Formats: sequence, C-alpha cells, structure tokens
Amino acid sequence: MAMLACLAGCGGQGSEGPQGFDSIVYSPTHATGFSITAVPGQRSVLITSSSPWQNADSNAVSRLLVLRGDEDIPSGFSGAVVRDRARRVVTMSTTQIAMLDAIGADDIVAGVSGLRFVSDSSVRARLTDEADVGYDGNIDYERLAALEPDLVLLYGVFGPSQMESKLDELGIPYFYIGDYVESTPLGKSEWTVAVGEIAGKRDSAERVFRNIVVSYDSLCASVAAVDSCPRVMVNKPYSGSWFMPSTKSYLVRMIEDAGGMLVYGDNNSGGSIPVDMETAYLLADSADVWINAGTATAMDEVLRALPKFADVRPMQTGQVFNSIARMTPGGGNDFYESGTVYPHRVLGDFIKIFHPELSRDSMYYYRQLH
Repeated sequence: MAMLACLAGCGGQGSEGPQGFDSIVYSPTHATGFSITAVPGQRSVLITSSSPWQNADSNAVSRLLVLRGDEDIPSGFSGAVVRDRARRVVTMSTTQIAMLDAIGADDIVAGVSGLRFVSDSSVRARLTDEADVGYDGNIDYERLAALEPDLVLLYGVFGPSQMESKLDELGIPYFYIGDYVESTPLGKSEWTVAVGEIAGKRDSAERVFRNIVVSYDSLCASVAAVDSCPRVMVNKPYSGSWFMPSTKSYLVRMIEDAGGMLVYGDNNSGGSIPVDMETAYLLADSADVWINAGTATAMDEVLRALPKFADVRPMQTGQVFNSIARMTPGGGNDFYESGTVYPHRVLGDFIKIFHPELSRDSMYYYRQLH
C-alpha cells in the first residue's frame, strides 16, 4: 500500500486523469456519477467519480486506478491506486458496507466509522472496537493507519471530506463513492458495480444490480393501473422548520413509482427547502399517509413531539409509518445501510403502505406506528 501511495499519490480529487483510458468497461444505465474505463488491450481500469458531492464543479473529480497484472502506473497520474483489487478497506458510510455485502465481499472491511451503528451482522461480529476510526472531523488517524488499509472509501455531502489532507499526509489512498448525489433509486444502487470493481467482483455486482432492476421495474408495473393516488406527507421538523424534498429527489421518485403523490409540489430545486409549521400542518392534514416521521417508534412519541398535529388526518386514521423495522441495539438502522442498495425493498414497502390491496408481503424496513 505505502509503495503505491508514494508512487501515485493518494486521493483523486482534482487529479489529472491518465491518457488512453477511453475504452468503456462498464457504462452505467441509471447512475450518472461514475464511469469505468480502460486502455484498449489492457486489463487495468480507471474508476472515475465525477460528482463526489452536491454541486461539485468539474475539477472535483475522484479517480481510482485499479492496476492489474504487471501493468504500470501511467506517467503523470496522481490519483489513488490499488493493485489488482482492494483487500482491506475502511468504509466511512454504512451504505458502502451494504454494497460490499451484496456481492459477498464484506470480508474486506477492515475499519468503519461508527461500529455500533453497523447493521451487517458478520462485520459487527468480526470487527473489534479498534476497527472503529471515528467520524469525519474527529477521526483517530493513528488507529486508521494501524489498520493498514489499501483504500479509504469516502463520501461527500456539500463538499470534500475533511479527511483528505491527513490521508494525503499519511500516504493512504482514498476514493469517493458518490451514491448520495444520485437522484434516482436505481442510480444510487448502481454504485454497487463501482464498489464491485474495487473489490475485484464487478461481474457479481453487475448480476446483483440487474436482478435489482428487474425487481424494481416489476413492482413499478404492478401499480401502473391503480386508480387511486394517495397524498403523502413526509418528514418532521428540524430546527423549527419542516423540510420538504424536491420533486426531483429520489424519495419523490420512489413515492411516485409506488403510486403515491407528495403533498408538496412547489419545490423544483435541487434540494430540500423549509416550510413554516403552519404550512406543514395544512400539508399534513391534506395527506392520506405520513411517512418518515422522525425516529418515533410509536404514535405517542409523535404526539409528544408535535402535539398540535394530533388532529391531522394521518394521525386520526393511523396512517403514520417509519423505517424502524430493522434497528440495531447500538442505534443503527439498516434502512440507511442496505436500503440504498436494495431500492426494490423500499419500493415494496411503499406499495404496501399506499396500496395494501396489491401486496401480501410484510414490510421490510417500515412499520406502522400504533
């Protein structure tokens, strides 16, 4: 690891891409933020994360070169490099663990951020507290370096990770997994293929993703002819404001794919926007169903937090649902770990909630509050 890091640099943000990697190895069908390319006739591949975080400019590109066989690092390349495949990775998001688990490669997870929040039982059982490197902004870099990772898998929200400069200093390669930025459920899930390439299991990852697409499309087709379209309220207040998602967001896309309709259609921006509590009350009262009402596990918790919402229609009819079915003892939630990888499971839950007459299945991530 150290030798490759010294030869090639560590991160990929803003680095120059190597010449000749213009042969497409994998062309995403739903994701927009990554590509996998190669030099014709060579086995090494270049994975490019072109949108590592929201509103990233054209210079904010993360590149990972996976060298195969006896092929050499191209002259002038300054991105991250692994030889053949990554064998020890530190994941900064639990979603990355779920992607590796989906392709049978979670055994390469050597370190995590927040072990007690991990849902993957095999990773929790295998790793000790020494494998928990902490959180972005408060990382134990001595512990991280002691894990001797081939690669650290980062993620960005509104900008680059604070870890970059220290990882560069330590000579530890890193690469951004940009599923967070994708605006469609299947686009997020398709990043499993990029992770599969990193782990040397792209073929398996492609098969997994193809099956997910088939399942998702089949569920979409099952609600194509429904007559009713329930109105859906989402979220709960944060810092005095109620944030409503963009009509372009993956959540709204999934609500619509499940035969529902968001109660708020005025946000066509690229992100969530706040509405005042009076507006939120009126929206909630016009809804047939309320999902993602914070972390509440029972109706009385919602009532204590929002007593003025006691008489809105979903509260009166009992149509309030949260993704609380797969919680860990440490406070983790598998919805945020594997729900990104398996959007058809989330879609199935939404169909069960919006159109229970169409589904005999039990919900996977969601539960109705009582």
